[in-house]
Amino acid sequence: MTFRERLRARQLLLGTFIKTPVTHPVEIMGAAGFDFVVIDQEHAPFDRVDVDNLILAGRAAAIAVLVRVPGSEARDILPGLDCGAQGVLVPHVSSRAKARDVVAEARYQGGRRGFTNSSRAGRYGAAGFQEHVAAGDAQTAVLAMIEDVEALDALCDIVTVPGLDAVFIGRGDLSIALGVDSPAAPAVIAAAEKIAAAARQAEVALCAHVDRIDSPDVAWLRSLGVTAFIVASDQGLMRRAALQTLTAFRALCAS
Repeated sequence: MTFRERLRARQLLLGTFIKTPVTHPVEIMGAAGFDFVVIDQEHAPFDRVDVDNLILAGRAAAIAVLVRVPGSEARDILPGLDCGAQGVLVPHVSSRAKARDVVAEARYQGGRRGFTNSSRAGRYGAAGFQEHVAAGDAQTAVLAMIEDVEALDALCDIVTVPGLDAVFIGRGDLSIALGVDSPAAPAVIAAAEKIAAAARQAEVALCAHVDRIDSPDVAWLRSLGVTAFIVASDQGLMRRAALQTLTAFRALCAS
């Protein structure tokens, strides 16, 4: 099954953000058995060549690679897809119009994705015209980040856009937007529950970020219907492992 098929089938999927512009974290996550990684172009220093190399690393390590793109325009969405990304995670999708535009930029048929089959996605020309168009539309996952107050008032309109595969519960940005000091605030919990209810009704998959997989948030998010979990990031996982190692070393030295 493709990543998109697994996402739409609500399989439990484990991923992490990639914030370091080198191939090794992608290879490590693939070898470890993670289902997917998300290259974070919104908040980390990636250029188009970096993205291209990391997607190639994902193919070598047999792990799905998505891109959290920096915006919702064609110039944001198309490059990663041409490089062979299995999907895009698009920030600040706050209206039906924006959701429709995002889907259109990621799809050929019924959309306006710019055509080329000369890239990695088209196997450098080996995929014929119709073959590439059909494969691109069938395999590209489109995930919208719900992280604005305006989006909460337009949820039913957003989640029912044809071609939208999943929504991401953006608790961090929602906390800022709602003027609270923690994603655990009641207002954010209520917003997350509202997003989840709309997604369930529209039969759209749910994705969320957690800092750790043993967090109490995980059971709560699972109860809401979240099936795709992005856990920390490559840097966050490395920092946690480093601190655990340091703590163990200090205990050893003190014994």
